[in-house]
Amino acid sequence: MQASGSSSKIRDSFHMSARGLVKKALSTGKWLRRAMWTWPIVVAVVLGLMGSLVLGAVERALKAELAASLESLLRTDAAALQQWMSRQETVTASITVDTELIQNAEGLVTFAATPEADQLALLQSPYQSALRTQLDPFGEVAGYSGWLLVDSKRRIIGSDKNELVSVPVPEIDLKYVEMAFDGKNTVSAPRISLILLPDDLGQLRAGLPTMFTWSPIRGKDGKVIAVLAMRIPPRAEFTQLVAVARLGETGDVYVVNRLSQLVSESRSDQQLRQIGMLTERESSPLNVSLRDPGVDMTVGLRPALPRSEQPLTLAAQQLAEHQTGHNVDGYRDFRGADVIGAWMWLSEYEIGLIAEQETSEAFRVISLLKKVFWALFALLGAASMAIWGFMFVLDRQQKIAQRVALEAKRLGQYTLDEKLGEGGMGVVYRGHHAMLHRPTAVKFLDPKKTNEQTIARFEREVRLTAKLTHPNTIAVFDYGTTPEGIFYYAMEYLDGVNLEDLVRRDGALPEGRVIHILKQICGSLAEAHAIGLIHRDVKPANIILTCRAGLFDFAKLLDFGLVKAVDESRQAGITTEGALTGTPLYLSPEAINQPDTVDLRTDLYAVGAVGYFLLTGTAVFSGQTVIEILQKHLSGAVEPPSERLGQPVSAELEAVLMKCLQKSPDQRPASASEVIGLLESCSRVSPWSSEEASQCWSASSFNQPGSTRTVGILSSSSASNSRARPQLSTPAFGETIISKSGIHDKAPEIR
Repeated sequence: MQASGSSSKIRDSFHMSARGLVKKALSTGKWLRRAMWTWPIVVAVVLGLMGSLVLGAVERALKAELAASLESLLRTDAAALQQWMSRQETVTASITVDTELIQNAEGLVTFAATPEADQLALLQSPYQSALRTQLDPFGEVAGYSGWLLVDSKRRIIGSDKNELVSVPVPEIDLKYVEMAFDGKNTVSAPRISLILLPDDLGQLRAGLPTMFTWSPIRGKDGKVIAVLAMRIPPRAEFTQLVAVARLGETGDVYVVNRLSQLVSESRSDQQLRQIGMLTERESSPLNVSLRDPGVDMTVGLRPALPRSEQPLTLAAQQLAEHQTGHNVDGYRDFRGADVIGAWMWLSEYEIGLIAEQETSEAFRVISLLKKVFWALFALLGAASMAIWGFMFVLDRQQKIAQRVALEAKRLGQYTLDEKLGEGGMGVVYRGHHAMLHRPTAVKFLDPKKTNEQTIARFEREVRLTAKLTHPNTIAVFDYGTTPEGIFYYAMEYLDGVNLEDLVRRDGALPEGRVIHILKQICGSLAEAHAIGLIHRDVKPANIILTCRAGLFDFAKLLDFGLVKAVDESRQAGITTEGALTGTPLYLSPEAINQPDTVDLRTDLYAVGAVGYFLLTGTAVFSGQTVIEILQKHLSGAVEPPSERLGQPVSAELEAVLMKCLQKSPDQRPASASEVIGLLESCSRVSPWSSEEASQCWSASSFNQPGSTRTVGILSSSSASNSRARPQLSTPAFGETIISKSGIHDKAPEIR
């Protein structure tokens, strides 16, 4: 015995020490749970959203700036190119008005029209010699590398190259000749030379690019008699024009002809030789077609298709359709590298300009920003996980502390004496205040099944109920949350039976007793309505008959909206939260179709339904489903109690009940006090005396040995439990049957 006592003391000491150790930690944990636990997640989410928006905005702004830069560069290069072309036309046109040139050209044209004017004759013509004497020095000074004279038969009749004399104009140049004979000066796009030309080393080579400026020569009558073409070496000036302005280290600007070939040099010629697109002696003009290889050849990848079968690059496709535009989202260029670009088609010269820059360089800033942002976001995520881990540890400590507190049977200032029952969300104990030793029913919520929102709602509703002081209203003594995080509240400990069980056991009540009970209920409601509280769930299971100060049949109204059952599968006897507030058997019509507009008269409808149940032993309406019952409340006619019973009932009492059960709130009594006045005016009903109440309680089945009694604050909705054990009634958790032998959730039978 001594060992057992010592063990008990050690255990109690351990419990007290454990509670003390975790108390401060748990108070900190509560703050963390409300602040630090949520803020890192909120900040992480907000930062993620803001970061994504900012990054998106920065990326869009950067792309817009890049597009503007590329287009500006193209406009500048296009203007320079057009100015250069115009200058070439002007220079050529200036010599075509020379009198000596016109006379020599007319003489050669006239001689070329004779039958004997073959190649040799044309070369030996004095006009040929005179033209060479005049044009060769002019070409050297103006930067030209040769010349052609074309007659109306589209035959070359004069040139600095003997092999070109008496040769028809190549088909590729015919359109420019036609334009010149129409009187227009023009410059042709670079093309492959049909003759050998000297390269940079002075060696004659085939396949070099060339281009011409074409100008009409007019006779004395003003008609075009011939066309003068001056050969322009493209690499001398043409290529340099577009190579002056380039973006960054990888930017490039180049000219494309109508065959989607490069006609200017690319800055990546050396790279093109390394990846095999050019030979060592080749350059990019007219040797590189703008086709997408499908892979990045600059990193050593090889395309699957031969060059001729590869599709055009995006820029080349657009220029092939003579379109101007840009793309700053990225596409592959003729090397397969990812680039952004802009392009412009110059219809007058049938060439296109393309400006491109590799995305790795163009998006360098946004890539850096993304790396910094995601690094910060990762750090924040790690911090959130660390806080989560800390909160997890605290939560486990809290559960240990809660278990210690329950094992010690202490909730705040209350000592728990005996477990009376366990419900879906909480446990009820009979207990007493540590200082007052007043018998109390203490109910605490299961921490596993509650959260801060639930507790906050409970606290608000308990505070509202605590404002009520009417003797027929259940008294709330206290509520709170223990340092271990257990929410509890204490109410007066009742010894009695609820009206649901009373009628089920003993049947319909006498008229005088019905009036006696209804007046007490209305007294409780009158006080609540006066301070703006609407019960919304007046029903027999929420009304306890007990004995107070020697007064029997003393009614106590419970459950001023503390907790509603959330299981929608329960039927008519269960209060459902989130849809309709109240019990379907006792719901007013407006609480069904306009639940947000109910006022105190919805409680008076329920008072009438409770009185009907007490007087007849049946509900006003019955049905197989909740929907059927609700529909009858909305439109069904109420059968007078006398007809339901098949026997006379006091007309005055019946009139009061029928008035309370009117469909329209305006046709019901205006207040609970008015109902009390109407009940007191039922002169034909004998008042229910205290002697009758005492005799009824003495003879009642629930007061006999071995019968079921109801004590505490838990409302019982059925007598299906062991009748040899006491039951409890509560204003919480809807319809819950609780006894020492266990708990059962059950809806009352729909009759």
